[in-house]
Amino acid sequence: MSLKGYFRYIYAMIGVVAVWYVLSIIANLPIIPSPLNVFVNTYIIFKAKIAIHVMYSIYRIFMGLILSIAIGVPLGLAMGYIPRIDSVMSPVVYLLYPIPKIAFLPVVMLIFGLGELSKIIMIMLIVVFQIIVSSRDAVKGIPEETYYSLMALGAGRLGIFKEIVIPAAMPEILTSIRVGLGTAVSVLFFTETFGTKYGIGYFIMDSWMRVNYLDMYSGIMILGIIGLCLFLLIDIMEFLLCPWKQ
Repeated sequence: MSLKGYFRYIYAMIGVVAVWYVLSIIANLPIIPSPLNVFVNTYIIFKAKIAIHVMYSIYRIFMGLILSIAIGVPLGLAMGYIPRIDSVMSPVVYLLYPIPKIAFLPVVMLIFGLGELSKIIMIMLIVVFQIIVSSRDAVKGIPEETYYSLMALGAGRLGIFKEIVIPAAMPEILTSIRVGLGTAVSVLFFTETFGTKYGIGYFIMDSWMRVNYLDMYSGIMILGIIGLCLFLLIDIMEFLLCPWKQ
């Protein structure tokens, strides 16, 4: 993405803040504070109160994404490339994929406890199925004639997999991570209200319970910034891994 493209994010943030400011003036209620007050409050309390929660949330998201990629990419590529694996695994994926992953939360917490692992597993469950399906479909969508040139040069299955399958599937893999990321952050917020005292989700809900609306909005704003930074990170990964798309 060009520098001009990144300015769109700045324009979008300015637009959101402008609408928020107008709403705060119209409502004139403590429940909708001015964004200027929230910015000042965030600056004052970030190091002392918010930073630790941000670290915990980012750690959980990153570990969940790493697990999702480590499991979903090899399995999805194998399903797309090897019909026998696809015939075995597709029914399992089709059975589990449509189930709302939040329904697994009680089971995950019973098995893995209320600590960090259960929250990471929940994020992994949300993202991994999208990666599996997208990777498999991307490989299946490669025209057969694409393989012919390498086969004519004597390339084996491993060489074809490395030179054709992985590059062709990479854009779809990154797209699936983008799609799953938004849901993962939402579920992270929900899981951080159980069995923990750290995380942006916990901070927001704790501020709400204490009727501290400035802290609550500071947490919401930080959560949005975390999501924005993660999407920008995926854009950078796409730029580095898929230069032909630029």
